[in-house]
Amino acid sequence: MNHVKSEAIFEKAQKLIPGGVNSPVRAYRSVGGNPPFISRGNGSRIWDIDGNEYVDYVGSWGPLLLGHRHPDILRALAGALEIGTSFGAPTEQEVELAEAICDALPSVEMVRLVNSGTEATMAAIRLARGFTGRDLAVKFEGCYHGHVDSPLVKAGSGIATLGIPDTQGVPKSFSDTTIALPFNSVDAVDAAFRAHGERIAAVIVEPVVGNMGCVPPAPGFLEALREITARHGSLLIFDEVMTGFRVAFGGAQKRYGIRPDLTTLGKVIGGGLPVGAYGGRADILRKVAPAGPVYQAGTLSGNPLAVAAGLAMLRHLKAHPEIYTQLEERGAALQAAVPKDITVNRVGSMFTFFFTGGPVTDYESAKRSDTARFGRFFRKMLERGIYLPPSQFEAAFLSAAHTEEDIRRTVDAAREAFSA
Repeated sequence: MNHVKSEAIFEKAQKLIPGGVNSPVRAYRSVGGNPPFISRGNGSRIWDIDGNEYVDYVGSWGPLLLGHRHPDILRALAGALEIGTSFGAPTEQEVELAEAICDALPSVEMVRLVNSGTEATMAAIRLARGFTGRDLAVKFEGCYHGHVDSPLVKAGSGIATLGIPDTQGVPKSFSDTTIALPFNSVDAVDAAFRAHGERIAAVIVEPVVGNMGCVPPAPGFLEALREITARHGSLLIFDEVMTGFRVAFGGAQKRYGIRPDLTTLGKVIGGGLPVGAYGGRADILRKVAPAGPVYQAGTLSGNPLAVAAGLAMLRHLKAHPEIYTQLEERGAALQAAVPKDITVNRVGSMFTFFFTGGPVTDYESAKRSDTARFGRFFRKMLERGIYLPPSQFEAAFLSAAHTEEDIRRTVDAAREAFSA
């Protein structure tokens, strides 16, 4: 493949943008080479500025569950552009999107729209502290909850990709409010609550981790979190920014039958536009300003473009539940093609090929992966027109636009790349 134009624009970008990119993982530091610059997308495919075509398994990191440029989303955006892009004032469609979210997620009785997943998790943790009057929060190693100061302790996503243990710029007093525990370890959670239970405001967890690669919950783990937090008067926060409406129409909480106190959302509920939300029990949400004393605000929250795209997405998914069956089938077909010395974790349309022979159940086992081998595999797949996340520690995503032919092409490319 020819990448002359991408190489030239990346050289220019590095003089103007830190690292040449606006989010760290895009720089390809962990896989080698430089990133292709994308010019357009349609369905399951994207094209770079050199004209190279790829089957896309990044999908803008999860929100494009229907693929690029889905007609329902485009129609909704065209309608929104007819009325305006932003008002900083209430609109009827905000209420309709809130209603659609509350109808779909079992635990959400009220919801507040924000502009990103980071905003959602930041607000949810603040709300949990305000509601309980406690200061500490528990998170899990390798889980990423946005670039909020306190949860960046032992975070996944770009932190894991770049090998940064924590990040500079966060005062120790902030990180001291967070207890980081091994994912899937009920014993560690029990011990933390025995030691600090009266000070713990909340446990925040990705119910299916996507930010150290795809790592599902062990049987009984989420149930234990629900029981332990309830027993100690703490709140359970499901960070469903990635899993919400992706692993099931009602999110991971629907798939696993767990009712958290608070839920954070993003990705799919924006239909490809920047958006986030947090919601949960009505008695907790009524503590949010202006109804209550916990302040949170956003000038562009609920802007017409994101709301229109998100509402179109959720309505389409509700009308077509067969999409989730199709995603399971095509995900299983990809999984079946992987050699036995590689571990595949998959939940619905989220998956990761871990270059390790043992099971991956937490951050420590994920880090045993052969990242150099993954980098070689990634580059071989890219040259064969398959666009995967450029990190061992990120989940890949299927969309409803991926066809059986896309899967066959991907399987053929993977077999060549695995054996090369």
